[in-house]
Formats: sequence, C-alpha cells, structure tokens
Amino acid sequence: MSVRTIDEHVRALALARAPGLHADHLRDADGLDDPVALVGSSITRLTARGIPPAAAAWLARPDTALLDGDRRWMESAGVQLIGCESERYPPLLRRIAAAPVALYLQGSAEVLLSAQLAIVGSRNPTASGARTAHEFASYLARGGLTITSGLAVGIDAQAHEGALAGEGRTIAVLGCGLDMVYPPEHTALAARIVAQGGALVGEFPPGTAPQRWNFPRRNRLISGLSLGTLVVEAARQSGSLITARCAVDQGREVFAIPGSIHNPLARGCHQLLREGAKLVETAADVLSELNIPFTKQDITDSSGEPGTGAADGRGLDKDYEILLDALGFDPQSIDALVERTGLTSPHLASMLLILELEGRVGLHPGGRYGRVG
Repeated sequence: MSVRTIDEHVRALALARAPGLHADHLRDADGLDDPVALVGSSITRLTARGIPPAAAAWLARPDTALLDGDRRWMESAGVQLIGCESERYPPLLRRIAAAPVALYLQGSAEVLLSAQLAIVGSRNPTASGARTAHEFASYLARGGLTITSGLAVGIDAQAHEGALAGEGRTIAVLGCGLDMVYPPEHTALAARIVAQGGALVGEFPPGTAPQRWNFPRRNRLISGLSLGTLVVEAARQSGSLITARCAVDQGREVFAIPGSIHNPLARGCHQLLREGAKLVETAADVLSELNIPFTKQDITDSSGEPGTGAADGRGLDKDYEILLDALGFDPQSIDALVERTGLTSPHLASMLLILELEGRVGLHPGGRYGRVG
C-alpha cells in the first residue's frame, strides 16, 4: 500500500505513531486544521515547517502494514483514536505544553470532556491512606467529578474503586499501549471502569510495553486532564510528586492531605504543602477550592457531615454570576477577567472550563473567552 493511497483513518494512525511529535509542532506548522495532510509530504517540506526530523522521516514514509495492524486491532477492541484537532479532544489537555497529537481511548469519549480531579499517591499506602483515597473518590464522584488516576496499585486503585463505589465515573491513564493492562492484576478493574461509563486512555500506540520512562509522560496527562490533583500519601521521592509538579506547571490546583510526622508516606504531602499546595481535611474542601458549581446528588463527606459544595444544582453561585457579567459576549483574556472580577487565575481557569462544558462559554482564538448566546 503506497502512502498516496492510504485512507484518512490510517493517516491519523500515522500521526499518532510519529516519534517525538506533539500538538505544539502541528500548531507551529499550521497543521491543526488538516493534520493528516502532512502524511506523505517530503522530509524537506516537513522539517521546513518545524516538524522534528524523526517524525518527519516517519510521516514521509510510514509503515503502512504496521498501521493497518493498528486499525484491525482497534476495530476488534473497540478502541477509538481522538486527534488533537477534534472537538472530542479534552480542552484542558489541549492547553498543556507538548500535548499528545492523539489519544487512544477505550470506553466513553464523552467522559474525557467532563470535569476531572486527579487522585494519586503511594503504591504502598497505609490502611488509613487507602481508606481515605477510597472515601474521597467516592464522595467527589457522587459530587459530579470524574476521578482520574493511573491504575497503579495502592492509592490509584483505591481512587478508581472509590469512584465506582460512588456510582460515578473514572478514567485510567495508562503508561503502555491499550492492548495490555498494567499491572495485569487490574484487568478486571479496568473492565469495570469501562462498563460503568469511564474510560481507559493513553498516548502510547498498541504494542508499547510499560517501560519505566513512560510513566512521567503518563503523569503529565493525568494532571493535564484534570482541574486539580489531590495527593493522598506520598514519600518524598514518589512519582506522585511528579504528577503534582506537572499540575503546577500546567497552572492547575494541587491539594495534599497532611499526616503524622512519624509517617514517611506523609512527607511528600508535607513537602507539597510547604511549596504552596492546598491543605484539605475533607473532600468537601476540594469542591469548595475548585468552585464546582454543581452536585450530582445529595452527598456527605468522609466524616458523615453534609457536603459543602459551591452550589446545590439549582443555579450558579455568586462567583459564577460575577464571571459571566464580566465576560459579556465580547471575548476576554484571562488577565482581563482577573482584573474585572478579582478572582485568581486558577479559580478562573476551573470556572471557565465548567462553564465551557455546560455550553455557557466558548473559547476563542488567542485563549480568550466569551459567553455563548
């Protein structure tokens, strides 16, 4: 099969496999409107447009037999490919540096567009830490948030389990191809995540093994999909701190649960708190900090007291009304909205995403926002 005769779907798969290619490269090359048109171009033309050499060499002459195998596997496994130019691509993820060119997804594509909170932590938590992660995830899922984590043993698994127990949805971001589940003992958990309206997602093509250097890349997606990241228990050298620092770099909120000074798994959280993370004692604190304007149903926090979300579903709270008044129908920058409303940039970012998901606000070129009539 020649490059000229391959169909658009296979061209999209070629983009997803291009080594070292990010959405930033497509944007700089003015290729976001029709990225598949880059496939089959000459190496000289591609590099002249800013495509990295290795990616340019692949795109000029992709392995069509390999790509046809990808397509057959995806069709048999019910896996979708969502390109960064698609309306189904998560808007928050699109804004991070070096966003993936495409995401492989098994499950609900709609859940990717929902308001998400990342919950991460130690692979070897204390019994108390595991219980806290489960209870927080259950509460927050009942409150309407999608819980996003990495399917690892320990806190990640408890976060997924808690969301499912709360009859909510959860997303597992994998550090390998979706043709395998890692760790394999979570195969049944992965199936339940998909069955309950959640999704398995990743940027790695089929056949990619769970190598250790894949997981920092995976972690930036966990934080990049989410309004904020909650760290439950973590040692000072924990990979969860990588996720938290990715969240900071991406302009997202970071939350940490304090613990005993004698617990080595509390030291990573205490370090984050010293660096400016928000201290949370109940799951309701997270909803309050994020200014989430809705609850899915009546909920109670982990202590059994009534939840204290920003709104009860009957309408927008005062901060949202202030923001909508400040927006008007002429697109405004985040800086202008900070000046007009007195709200902080992180709060505005989370509020704008919620309003965007609800169809009240639209994103315009240049990162400006305007009300939708």
